[in-house]
Amino acid sequence: MTLRLGTRASLLATTQSQHVADVVAAASGRDVELVPITSEGDVLTGPLAQMGGTGVFATALRDALLRDECDFLVHSMKDLPTAPFPGIVVGAVPVRASQRDVLHSRDGLSLDELPAGARVGTGSPRRVAQVLARRPDLVVEGIRGNVDSRLRKVADGQYDAIVLAEAGLRRIGRDAAITQVLDWPTSAAQGALAVEIRDGDAAVADAVRLIEDADTALAANLERAVLRRLEAGCAAPVAIDAEHHGDTVTLIAHVYAEDGRRSVAASRLLDPDVDVDAAAADVVAELLEGGAADLADLAGSSR
Repeated sequence: MTLRLGTRASLLATTQSQHVADVVAAASGRDVELVPITSEGDVLTGPLAQMGGTGVFATALRDALLRDECDFLVHSMKDLPTAPFPGIVVGAVPVRASQRDVLHSRDGLSLDELPAGARVGTGSPRRVAQVLARRPDLVVEGIRGNVDSRLRKVADGQYDAIVLAEAGLRRIGRDAAITQVLDWPTSAAQGALAVEIRDGDAAVADAVRLIEDADTALAANLERAVLRRLEAGCAAPVAIDAEHHGDTVTLIAHVYAEDGRRSVAASRLLDPDVDVDAAAADVVAELLEGGAADLADLAGSSR
């Protein structure tokens, strides 16, 4: 029986969905076809944070999955809300792509080389804070649209530079647009994909679990556990990175003021068999003790 993979119709979504479809087909021996689904985030305009944040692209896909219009979904994991969704579970987390941010500038200038007053576009409050923390003399403005439309806005002079995820650019073959790989921490689970299935669908679960990568799953789950305990969505300037270094995992979390002038950080060196929730609770406690709730709107700060 052919497996149906529900996907948004954007180039990035279909590209990463096709990649997962090919890997699942190769691992399971089953045919996989893409089923295009339109989400609310694809038809509305305005800042992402004001449209419902991280869940705006996932809702229509999940509804289609529960209506049996498809058998599984592929999401950019950073776009998924951290709360469980009734009837749906993550069936696999494949190998992670780069979790770094990159700068694309019209004149090939790095972030430090941009002239004072240069306009930098990003739709992420976290990136706004990080750009301003490094370059408070820049003008950071909101931007929407798919990757190619954002690149055109730089070429047309609307922006001098934009900040994007390296993984997204490379997945659609826009490597040449990368001016600079930025060294700051990024969003929880950036660069990772989440494969969602209906809870209890054993046949689909057996097929997709073949592409699970344990190291990626651990890192992404650590990052998302911190985000969940902070109850900070895409509207909060929060950066969380977990990376493997030999037999250990380094977990780093930052909470920024919106203007980038202040930040609070916490880090831990962890074993791979770490209790994810306990480690996240420990990091969040340090962030809150350091004043993170004074810098950003964190619903979990009362804990």
